[in-house]
Amino acid sequence: MRTARDSDRLAVEVADTGPGIPPAVRPRIFEPFFTTKPVGEGTGLGLDISYRIVVRKHHGDIRVDSVPGATVFRVLLPLTVEPVTT
Repeated sequence: MRTARDSDRLAVEVADTGPGIPPAVRPRIFEPFFTTKPVGEGTGLGLDISYRIVVRKHHGDIRVDSVPGATVFRVLLPLTVEPVTT
C-alpha cells in the first residue's frame, strides 16, 4: 500500500502479486454482481460498492493496472470539497 499527493488529489495504491485480472474481464470489474467465481461462491459487490463510494459520492476515481504478478488499484480522492448546490 502506498499513499501520495497527485496534484489536487490524494492517491492511495493497493497492489498484489496474484495472477492478475485478464484484459477481457477488466472492463466489467466495477459492474454490480460481476464475479469470476462459480455461482454461489461470490456476490461480486466489493468493487461496485467501492466505485459508488469513491466516484459517485466523493467525486474521485478508481483505476486499475494489471498484469500477472502485479495488480495495482489506484484510488484518487479530491483534497478540496466541492460546494453542494441545491
